[in-house]
Amino acid sequence: MKTNRIGIIGMGWVGSSVASSILHYGICKELLLNDVRERLAEGEAMDFNHGSSFYPTASIRSAEIEEMRSCQAIVITAGRGGNPGETRLELLKDNIGIAKKISDKLKGYEGILIIVANPVDVLTYFYQAFSGLPASRVIGTGTMLDTARLRSITGARLNLDPRSIHAQVIGEHGDSEVVLWSRATIGGDPLRNWEGWQESFEASIAEEVRRAAQEIIKRKGATNHAIGLVTATLLKWILRGERRIITLSSTLSGQFGLNDLALSLPCLVSEKGIEKMFEISMNTEEKEGLLKSAEIIKKAIKEVID
Repeated sequence: MKTNRIGIIGMGWVGSSVASSILHYGICKELLLNDVRERLAEGEAMDFNHGSSFYPTASIRSAEIEEMRSCQAIVITAGRGGNPGETRLELLKDNIGIAKKISDKLKGYEGILIIVANPVDVLTYFYQAFSGLPASRVIGTGTMLDTARLRSITGARLNLDPRSIHAQVIGEHGDSEVVLWSRATIGGDPLRNWEGWQESFEASIAEEVRRAAQEIIKRKGATNHAIGLVTATLLKWILRGERRIITLSSTLSGQFGLNDLALSLPCLVSEKGIEKMFEISMNTEEKEGLLKSAEIIKKAIKEVID
């Protein structure tokens, strides 16, 4: 395995945004690109190389998936994108076959897989099962993006920088996601104590977060820039061994009594991958929401297996 080498499988809207963010952050010295449309990967590599004067030194080229087994980390965005009005789980039928083919080509891989393709929770579970990698090294971006959206929307409502909002979304990266309002804070004080905060804000903000992707897809056909930044930031934190706690999707091993599925919980990440998933405290309504989210994901997994 070569240090400072990252691979991206799938060079559509999301893959190209992930690549752009990776290069501007200076995360790797070598970036390998792959797409089922070979000329697309080649063209993206050429295009990025022509801009090499404007980001930290790196070489970019197209490569076969098998060659990516030498990468420290591989990002998988490959799959059909969502259509207006379509849920992420409705993508599963098309994308599970792609996951099997890619996993077969990655047998023996010793690095970290970052799953971005949707439905990300179900695909994270199957990439881990298909590849045989430890769950700690197959990481779905999960609700890291939803959490960023929550902080952005709440910050805008309160006229505060999003980084001052400490709040999380857990569960499915999708319609059943759960906002942990009971744990949200600003400056160490509960968000619900903030002057001007109204309980009625919570339902409307949660719905705006939940529908964010659909609203973007209706207008431009895909979501790509924010998830590109999320994925590159996650890679930076992992490869630098920064030991951050963030909401990510991974196959569970008994948290909240749940097994045989992947969903998002706060996770400690390092250069080893996910070191720990936290069984955090939450109120009764939030826990019920999490368990309902788990059932939805489990049902989707069962439909594939059956």
